[in-house]
Amino acid sequence: MAYKTILNVTGIDQGDRDLKLAAELCGQVDAHLSVLAVAIAAPPPMGDAVLMADVWAKERQAAMDRVTERAAAVSAFLARNELRGDVSTEFPDIAWVDEAVGERARYADVTVIGPEILKTETLKSKIIEGVLFSSGKPLLLAPEGSRATMKPKCVVVAWDSSFEASRALRESMDMLDEAEVHVTLVDPIADDLDQGVEPGSDVAAYLVRRGIKVDVDRLPSSGRPVAEVLSQHAMDMSAELMVMGAYGHSRLRERLFGGVTKSILAAPPLPILLAR
Repeated sequence: MAYKTILNVTGIDQGDRDLKLAAELCGQVDAHLSVLAVAIAAPPPMGDAVLMADVWAKERQAAMDRVTERAAAVSAFLARNELRGDVSTEFPDIAWVDEAVGERARYADVTVIGPEILKTETLKSKIIEGVLFSSGKPLLLAPEGSRATMKPKCVVVAWDSSFEASRALRESMDMLDEAEVHVTLVDPIADDLDQGVEPGSDVAAYLVRRGIKVDVDRLPSSGRPVAEVLSQHAMDMSAELMVMGAYGHSRLRERLFGGVTKSILAAPPLPILLAR
């Protein structure tokens, strides 16, 4: 599936740095840039509701005005740079931010989070949760100091034969055509019940049939966290992208991520494409 629509989510306090990154990625694959400007609604006041109601109403109106201004600034950015794109706004209560983002992300091929959003706390986590749990689409993280590209030359695929890993690999396929791909397994178990008698060979054959250059790297953890082993290997390979499945589930409105996913999300060492 070709990437023809890239979504970028911006807050009312973000500038154009992440937008420029998303625009550059769109330019690489001739994609449409869709932008969602989000302001989180202030919660109802505690205490004397009558006395605080006017203050609360003014705070909410101010936030609504700011997200409208942000959307106008994004529209001006698109026009100034002659970019194909669209802008929409959302003003949800904090409990519904992830759902609002996830709904919008369903109409994009990938959502990109750049350094500005990655430095935030609430909005970052809500975007990640919304895309991964509510959209069915992949998420590309582009951390500070990295060079995100839709056409990487070297890619590390974190592989454990799981559904999530398979989904992430499928979502990344259009980024692998020109890449040297390292299918990477940490502490693989070689038997019929887990990853086969030759772990990684099945997925390597699958990629080779698509004309992709593949190496299978089986690494011992030696007692280190899996996320640390994967990150170090990506650095050693000078990889421009890591592809991995996002592990976790939703219980009521609590989002729970697996240990490796949580570690990678906390401090992505390079651009990461996640899917679940």
